[in-house]
Amino acid sequence: MKRHERLPKLQLIQSFAQVAEHGSLAATVKALGGSPATLSRHISTLEAELGVTLFVRRGDGLSLTETGVALFAHAADLTKAAHRFASVAAGRDQAIVGTVRITASKGVSGFLLPRVMERLAREEPEIDFELVPSDAEANLLLREADIAVRMFRPTQSNLIARKLGELGFGLYATRAYLDRRGTPASVADLAAHDLIGGDADGQVLKGLQTLGLDTDRESLRYRCDDRFTAWQLLTAGCGIGVAQLLQGRSRPDLVRVLPDTPSFTLPVWLTCHSELKTSTRVRRAYDHIATHLSAELKAQMG
Repeated sequence: MKRHERLPKLQLIQSFAQVAEHGSLAATVKALGGSPATLSRHISTLEAELGVTLFVRRGDGLSLTETGVALFAHAADLTKAAHRFASVAAGRDQAIVGTVRITASKGVSGFLLPRVMERLAREEPEIDFELVPSDAEANLLLREADIAVRMFRPTQSNLIARKLGELGFGLYATRAYLDRRGTPASVADLAAHDLIGGDADGQVLKGLQTLGLDTDRESLRYRCDDRFTAWQLLTAGCGIGVAQLLQGRSRPDLVRVLPDTPSFTLPVWLTCHSELKTSTRVRRAYDHIATHLSAELKAQMG
C-alpha cells in the first residue's frame, strides 16, 4: 500500500456490513438501533472513498452490487477481527488457546504436576504446556514463566500468590533393604543405616535433624542433589531416603520408616504474573492448578 493511501474507517465498514446483512436501512435500524440518515451517510462516504457502488435500490430494500458482494465477506471478517481485538484487550476472550509456561521445583514437576496437567489438557484441548523443572526462582516479571509453583513464599513484587498447602515428606526404604538390614525402631537407629541425602543441598539433612538425628553430610552414604536420581537410589534399595508422602505410597515395594514420627513439610505457593487478571488462558491454568494441586496436598496428609 502506498503511503498516501488511507484505509476506510472501521465504522463505515461496519455500517456497510450491517446494512448488507439486514437488506435495508429500515431493517438495520430496527435490529440494531441508530438512524437511517447516519447509515446512508456512512455508505455514501465509503462508496466515495473506494470509488465503487456497493448497493442498488430494489423495491423497499437494497441489493448488493457485484463489487458489494465481493467486499461484504471481507467486511464481515474485519468486523469480527475488530470485536476479537477489543475482547482480547479487555480480557474477555472466551477462546482458551495458546501456551502456558509453568515452572516448579523438580520434585513437584516430576511427581505432582503431571496428573494435574493431564486433567487440564483433557478439559482444554487448545492449551499447550511448557513445563520447566527448576529449583531456582524464575522471574515472572520478566516473563520467564506464566505460573510458578514454589516451596517458598515469593519475594517479587506485583505478583499474585496463593498458598496451596504443605507438601509432606517421610522416610522410606524398600522392603528388600529392610529385610537385609533390619527396620529402625527409633531415630537413633538410623545412624546404623545407609542414608540417602543431598550433596550441596542440605534440605534432607535438615529434615533428619528436625527428627532428632544428630548427623551431618558425611554421615550420608549416598549424596545426590538430583531428585530423580536420589529417588532411583531409594527404589533400587540402596538405603533409607526421603520422599514425598504421595510418592512413597505409590510404590507397594516401599515401606514408611518410623511412621509414627512427624512428617516434615514444606509450604507450596502458587504464583502468577498480574496478567492473570486479563488472560483467560493463564487464569484457567492457574485456577485449575490451585484446585487440584490443593486437593493432592490435602490427600497426602490423610
